[in-house]
Amino acid sequence: QVQLVESGGGLAQAGGSLTLSCAASRSILSIMAWYRQAPGNQRELVARISSSGSTNYAASVKGRFTVSRDNAKNTVYLQMKSLKPEDTAVYYCFAPYGGTTYWGQGTQVTVSS
Repeated sequence: QVQLVESGGGLAQAGGSLTLSCAASRSILSIMAWYRQAPGNQRELVARISSSGSTNYAASVKGRFTVSRDNAKNTVYLQMKSLKPEDTAVYYCFAPYGGTTYWGQGTQVTVSS
């Protein structure tokens, strides 16, 4: 099993920045990703990063968010800049391991206008 523990969420003003962290309980030798879910919406992919560092972003966050990982610390980060009210959501860390997918408990990000 894998535990994913997110941290770093909170309240920010529009135009501000936040950085999320997700620590895995064991080494993840595959992609790790961030998803988000706003009230009334489906969970959507925000960004993902391969074990080698290749990244993909949702169009809505490209150029504002940066995903990175530290494999030595089993941690993935999401640096969020130029935040908008529409970025308000619960952000979840995701990782596949051993044929199973794992999710963190989620961390709330609220952006005020």
